[in-house]
Parts: sequence; C-alpha cells; structure tokens
Amino acid sequence: MKAKQPRKASDQLRQAIEAGPKSRYQIAKETGLDEGLLSRFVHGKSGLSIPSIDKLCECLGLEIRQVRRPRATKGR
Repeated sequence: MKAKQPRKASDQLRQAIEAGPKSRYQIAKETGLDEGLLSRFVHGKSGLSIPSIDKLCECLGLEIRQVRRPRATKGR
C-alpha cells in the first residue's frame, strides 16, 4: 500500500530533511542555520522563517509548487 503524502508544507520539509542524504550538521553548515534550530523544527517544536525555508530548499534541491486539488462538493 502506498503511504499517504504529508499535506502541510512544513511536514514535507521535515520529511525531506530526515530522508535526504545530508545530515542536519551538513545542512546547518551549508545554510548557516543553527543545528539546534533545525532539530527543533524537525521535532515540531519550532517553526522557520521564510528566509530559512528558502535556504533549506536551496540546500536540499527542493522547489515549492502550488498544486490545486479539486474541491469536495457537498451532497444534497
């Protein structure tokens, strides 16, 4: 069975950090972000600023895309 994809962008970014080939230490060194901040973010204890998200996406080779899902229709 296929695993359900996370819906929130923050969950997807956490997953990319954890599943990627780079350690949090490597990511921190390459982005200039504090390793403790990355750890707190990955564990859901803090958020990130937009500039920090931009740095992470660049470091991890990620691109944010808008995907429109069909709206659910109400039954009558």
